[in-house]
Amino acid sequence: MNKDNVKVERKSLLTRIRNYFLAGVVVMIPIAATAYLTIFIINISEKILPKSINPNQYLPIDIPGLEIFIAFLLLTIIGMLSLTFLGKKLLLLNEKVLSKIPILRTIYNGLGQLTRSFTNKDSGSKKIVLLEYPRQGIWSIGFATGDNQGEISNKLNKELVNVFVPTTPNPTSGFLLMVPKKDLIYLDMNFEDASKFIMSAGSINPTN
Repeated sequence: MNKDNVKVERKSLLTRIRNYFLAGVVVMIPIAATAYLTIFIINISEKILPKSINPNQYLPIDIPGLEIFIAFLLLTIIGMLSLTFLGKKLLLLNEKVLSKIPILRTIYNGLGQLTRSFTNKDSGSKKIVLLEYPRQGIWSIGFATGDNQGEISNKLNKELVNVFVPTTPNPTSGFLLMVPKKDLIYLDMNFEDASKFIMSAGSINPTN
């Protein structure tokens, strides 16, 4: 076997090893990320419920994720009760009380409006937008939270829309932009598809 053949076989072996390594990375990244997030969620789940009503504080063994299940169950029951006549009256009373507290009313009203905006079931209400950000020629997906009204739009004398541009892979953080309405492209995709697209770094494309 001459030297040229030895070099070719060595190069071929190195190429195969590199390809195997890259294949292993591709396989392990989603598995490791999923495992990490699962462990992270389980570790912080004990903080979801107060210790006084956390079953794992009294059971002889710790059941991972039990707090998440109980929190889900409690939220479901609260949601069910909120749709009853008595529940609606209590919520109305709660809103009246919070509306009289200066700092809390700002937080409550802001979060309430944001939640209602993204849980709107009206299919004709388009909230997902496409905009050129962070510079011209590069496009980002954003959530239109509402028309900008007041001092900012009046000072600029423009029809602006408040747009929240989330970060990947954590869509709960991001940037608030005030964008001229004419510069936005409204999309037909729903909030769930847009969130999946953002969290997966574009690997899960919207179905529309």
